[in-house]
Amino acid sequence: MASLEHHGLGVSAGIAVGPVARLAPGPQLPAHDAPVADTAAEARRATAALEAVAADLEARAATAGGEAADVLTAQALMARDPMLASGIADRVTGGRDAPHAVDAALAEHRAALVALGGYMAERVADLDDLRTRAIAHLLGVPMPGVPDPGHPFVLVATDLAPADTATLDRDRVVAIVTERGGPTDHTAILAKSLGIPAVVACAAAAGLHDGDELLVDGGVGRIVVGPDRAQVADAQRAAQELAARRAGSHGPGRTADGHPVRLLVNIGGPADVDSAGVPGAQGVGLFRTEFLFLDRATAPTRDEQEALYREVFTAFAGRRVIVRTLDVGADKPLAYVDQPDEANPALGVRGLRLARRDPGLLTEQLLAIAAAAAGTDAEVGVMAPMVATAAEARDFAAVAREHGIDRVGVMVEVPAAALCATEILQHVDFVSLGTNDLAQYTLGADRLAGELADLLDPWQPAVLRLVAMVGEAGLAHDKPVGVCGEAASDPELALVLTGLGVSSLSMAAACLPDVRATLAAHTLEQCRALAQLALAAPSAPDARAAVHAAVRGEGAAVASG
Repeated sequence: MASLEHHGLGVSAGIAVGPVARLAPGPQLPAHDAPVADTAAEARRATAALEAVAADLEARAATAGGEAADVLTAQALMARDPMLASGIADRVTGGRDAPHAVDAALAEHRAALVALGGYMAERVADLDDLRTRAIAHLLGVPMPGVPDPGHPFVLVATDLAPADTATLDRDRVVAIVTERGGPTDHTAILAKSLGIPAVVACAAAAGLHDGDELLVDGGVGRIVVGPDRAQVADAQRAAQELAARRAGSHGPGRTADGHPVRLLVNIGGPADVDSAGVPGAQGVGLFRTEFLFLDRATAPTRDEQEALYREVFTAFAGRRVIVRTLDVGADKPLAYVDQPDEANPALGVRGLRLARRDPGLLTEQLLAIAAAAAGTDAEVGVMAPMVATAAEARDFAAVAREHGIDRVGVMVEVPAAALCATEILQHVDFVSLGTNDLAQYTLGADRLAGELADLLDPWQPAVLRLVAMVGEAGLAHDKPVGVCGEAASDPELALVLTGLGVSSLSMAAACLPDVRATLAAHTLEQCRALAQLALAAPSAPDARAAVHAAVRGEGAAVASG
């Protein structure tokens, strides 16, 4: 049979070949409710099922660690939401049995999250997984999960829940292919952190069957069903070369001719410090601080913040740590901040804009960061999210410096910030591109809309041109320009970004060795040639293909560089 090639979105680089094993489907609800004689007991049965699911998620979190642990812990909190329990109890009182009551209550929460969009809509897959697990528990059927065919395999699914992805065994699961998903969902983030090649948003996944032989190239988003011997040999050779590059990757980031590119890691709190301990990581390019503020009734005190910040700064003594100030809004509401519902939270009062309503929240955070930094040897800086104008950058820099922070930057996440990068850099010490949001706002496509995943590709010409504008502004001001979005973790895109003037790349720790090794194999001039190839391409797939061919020695531009 001739091999068939299909494409999706490559979200975790690497090449693997193996037989397909599909994720088992979730349990089916009975068509009708069972009679309920004791509504109070039935409600307790439903609550107990959710508690069992929460406990299982916490147990998985304990073994997963790092970013996966944060995801699973947050999902466990969802299962214990008192409002969810109340909604279930109301439905049981109204005559529903426990499985149908759980299904209906979670459906209501699901609809509410979808309506909010943005970060909250990202939690929909987590709710769907809670529903599946709780109903399986109530029906007494096997819990759906990752199959165990007794040999290494390519895991294929419609979508994957965090609980499935976070605890995957890399020796068994050689690659992941899903029908749904996007570049910023949990499957993508966790697969990347585990170093498993992954392709998401691949429509052909629906037609794959257990036992189908599959070649997966997570770097370019390609799958080949029934690869021939030559394709398998090429894939194995590429995988061996990749492993050799990873093994030989050491030291600070630099191109083959010594041009420095600072390589940093993204973390979500002190729990990620161990997983971020990659040899040669030059610090933290994105320290998310939302973990301190979400899912609590009152704001964290300055002392509480200072202690946790110091924990991270101490772990990275002598290295750079860039703290992103609180990035929340109506899509990530805080119980202790007045945040009325917004029709479009992604375009509303979020990030730095929250300081318009509650400036004390920002100043308390800056004071805590400054106090924590004063007691360590880390090179600490701060950057504000959701900055759109030079005036916002100026005002943030003034406040940060007034409160004891010497190194101040802002995120470039919206086209306005990229277009005004020259003016913004007059007020701050650096900028950092958040390519996930930049693609979302530039292409006008919600980053959670799986069917629009092709538009959210950081290889999109419009996104690359904005990055080029910011890179030129950085060179003109002789100030650093970083990338801390998912784009930084793509080794070939990292070459392009370097060629566009980006001076630091911050990514999931597991991706750093590949990026470092790829950079070390190319000169700055070659990176600039690759950047021009990408900029000249009419589409994201064309840009990726042109650069990929050139890097593999199939194009002329790099060979002459």
